[in-house]
Amino acid sequence: MNKLKHLAIIMDGNGRWAQKNSLPRTEGHRKGASVVREIVTHCREIGIEALTLYAFSEENWGRPKDEVSALMELLLEFMTKERITMLENNIHFNPIGTLEKLPDFLKKTLFDLEKETSVNAIMDLNIALSYSGRQDILNAIKKTISQINFDMSFIDEAMFSKNLSTHSCGGDVDLLIRTGGDFRISNFLLWESAYAELFFEKKLWPEFTSDDLDSIIQNFSQRDRRFGLVKNL
Repeated sequence: MNKLKHLAIIMDGNGRWAQKNSLPRTEGHRKGASVVREIVTHCREIGIEALTLYAFSEENWGRPKDEVSALMELLLEFMTKERITMLENNIHFNPIGTLEKLPDFLKKTLFDLEKETSVNAIMDLNIALSYSGRQDILNAIKKTISQINFDMSFIDEAMFSKNLSTHSCGGDVDLLIRTGGDFRISNFLLWESAYAELFFEKKLWPEFTSDDLDSIIQNFSQRDRRFGLVKNL
């Protein structure tokens, strides 16, 4: 049975769920936030060591300004409400992405919560904000080059990985789930997902439940993960 240590989720479908229910898109995001709460709690209960959620991509800045503002407010509300839960449940909160682009009021809360939960060790909760997998790789390249004084012999995968934003919070992804019915990973954790098992769920994110997650994990546990090798004959 495969061991699931690092789970990553592309939470897609909030806007379409709102449209399907004749609601403003912001209500779809609010409903999606309640699902985040359920899934984080469930992952903690079943022993997942790292959970990375794609909350806001670099490309999402191109959405209507009122929707972006509403998302920032929802993020602030989520962190404020879940602070005690993270502290009581030994969850380390770790924001990743181009965080300097976020509004100042949100950055302060992000960094305060990250610092406050830094000693927690049961589960890493990584929230990808203003995130781009390609940009994260480029940033890691720049950091790596600055460390080696142009002596390329020092570079290996382990060294490079330490310069990624996820280096201390999960590492390689075991299972990547995307809700909403699309079949792409949308510039998310490109390096970390090199050997991830992929699962594309038709349900929109606000419809997703912990039972759905358990079903996918059961499927994952039965997959044949060979990592480019072959089984003994």
